[in-house]
Amino acid sequence: MDVLTNNLANANTNGYKKEGATSQSFDAVLTYKIKDVTEGYHLARRIGRNNPGVKIGEGYTDFSQGPVKSTGNPFDLALTDAGFFAVEFTNKAGESSVKYTRDGNFTLTQDGRLVTQDGDAVLDEDGSPIKIDPLLEAQINTSGQIIQDGSVVATIQVTDFEDYNYLEHYGENYFMPVEGAREKEPEAEVYAGYLETSNISVVDEMVNMIAVQRAYESNQKVITTIDSTLEISANQLGKL
Repeated sequence: MDVLTNNLANANTNGYKKEGATSQSFDAVLTYKIKDVTEGYHLARRIGRNNPGVKIGEGYTDFSQGPVKSTGNPFDLALTDAGFFAVEFTNKAGESSVKYTRDGNFTLTQDGRLVTQDGDAVLDEDGSPIKIDPLLEAQINTSGQIIQDGSVVATIQVTDFEDYNYLEHYGENYFMPVEGAREKEPEAEVYAGYLETSNISVVDEMVNMIAVQRAYESNQKVITTIDSTLEISANQLGKL
């Protein structure tokens, strides 16, 4: 339910990628745990440490592309294929690191810095913050090159990874690579004047939410029934 509500809350967030969670049945968990020797030789967990029922498995992110909308803003950018924009993120402690996002809702500051809506600098292909002349008209081609007065003044960095399992969600709209992540040459083109919207279907999320709620209610009824059965066995069957 937490995952579903978070998805719905970000239904209008540009470039947001849907999250989900898998579930595992008791027999699947038991089979795995009986053979699990990660805790040491002859110390594999047995049935006594497992709770019958369904267990939450792994969380995952759906990286499929969301619908693209036209905005007419030259600094709104969308990617046509797999890949991410690179931004320089600074936390509250003042520490900077590179994060990746599909949200191309960028803006140009008065001093010519290309930044996200949160003020994080967009990086060029050399990993440096992009800064251009704010007084000159700028055009961005499909290669991510920013052209002013007929010359290329910067190229927006587009990065892709071989395996998205090595990417972790950071905040609502950023991703960060973990150990084992390997970059590869991106195939995506950059389109100016467009934005990629969330890949969430509100209708699907609402249907899933109703299904989860009904399953929860069914479990509540089972527990109530068992409680009533135990009450009868304890308070009535033992009477003479």
